[in-house]
Amino acid sequence: MRTGGRGPDVDCGGARADSAHRQGSGYWPARSVDQFTQAYRARGHRVLVVAPSYENIEPDEPGVARVPAIQRFNGSDFSVILPIPLYLTRSINEFQPDLFHSHHPFLLGDTALRMASIHQVPLVFTYHTMYELYTHYVPFGAVSLGEMAKRLSVGYANLCAHVIAPSRYIAGLIAARGVSTPITVIPTGVDPARYERGEGNRFRRGLGIPEKAFVVGHVGRLAPEKNLNFLAEATGMFLQRDQSAHLVVVGAGPSQSGLMKCLDGAGVGARAHFTGQLDEPDVIDAYHAMDVFAFSSRSETQGIVVVEAMAAGVPVVALDAPAVSEVVEDGLNGLVVSRADPREFAEALERVAGLPPQRRDAFRQAARGTARKYSVDVSAERCLALYSDVLSGARCDISQQIYEWSGFLNRVGEEWNLWANRLSALAGVVPRTGVEQGGP
Repeated sequence: MRTGGRGPDVDCGGARADSAHRQGSGYWPARSVDQFTQAYRARGHRVLVVAPSYENIEPDEPGVARVPAIQRFNGSDFSVILPIPLYLTRSINEFQPDLFHSHHPFLLGDTALRMASIHQVPLVFTYHTMYELYTHYVPFGAVSLGEMAKRLSVGYANLCAHVIAPSRYIAGLIAARGVSTPITVIPTGVDPARYERGEGNRFRRGLGIPEKAFVVGHVGRLAPEKNLNFLAEATGMFLQRDQSAHLVVVGAGPSQSGLMKCLDGAGVGARAHFTGQLDEPDVIDAYHAMDVFAFSSRSETQGIVVVEAMAAGVPVVALDAPAVSEVVEDGLNGLVVSRADPREFAEALERVAGLPPQRRDAFRQAARGTARKYSVDVSAERCLALYSDVLSGARCDISQQIYEWSGFLNRVGEEWNLWANRLSALAGVVPRTGVEQGGP
């Protein structure tokens, strides 16, 4: 990023740098890292991506430094980072960054904070995830763990020079929780042109779906925090009413068997197609095979798959949730269901299915128009401008903040140990589990 007087950034947030060509995993920080990295490099800037190592990666990836990690910890989308190897420090020293950009407060976020202190450069943090909604992946997860995740995230954000929120809702939420660091809303963005064309009929033929059938679709990781039991119940009701309609679900995860069982129980399992994870060309074809995109998650900080569906011209029926409702405009590019009632959601799907061709086409055009507003090119330019502002006015001496962060983590660790000991006393079988001093 030497051009234009701006310096290179280092993405150091625990996200995978696998170019996001394989979709349906649902871990959007990885997608964000990939898309922004490509956009920056296309503009002549230098980027070093620090990411966990995982299976089937290409050896000697240019511009990527890998660190050992345990993949998909306890069935989640997250990787648990192992002790940082010496070669990472050497790679960053050789790169000589002007700015660090972290995409996770735990995992590699600690490393980004310490490296920013060592190199005396500012750290920017993107608040991608509602971390408290993922505590069910931790053994004996409970409300207290959720509160701990909130405190850690806020504490981390307040040690950074700037925080990026992917939606207005998240910006307001984290400010209310106590983030005092300046916050800027910059969506992750998509490349609308990439989704304009797809072979929807080919995709339908591969699944045995008639060309004229009405298809409800969903893309994403099949995990408990995505509220998919609700989606299965609602789409099951719709398929019961429309005997020619089909459901296509792209993605994989621990909730898949439960969803299939629910749809089988509704008597519509034969018309519910689970594809697993797909490479990007097939995902685009899948979007073009859909007549409506169904989305019921309430844990999203933005809802990238909603924007992707719209880029392919697919209207959306979504359960009302703050971040998603910033994208889905009721009656314009889709329908928003205000109550978490499966019957109302099924009725909304029926309304879309019953639209006359002209009205359905208007929905499609409006959806494409919305997707263009979320172009990754626009987001990348805004992010680069933010980097420039941060570099021109950043307070780079964060050594004292590192000590404060370590102390904060130690206090949280002590609280965790007390909580775990109580569980152990109650259950009689839970081993004492602690947080390492100085790290999450």
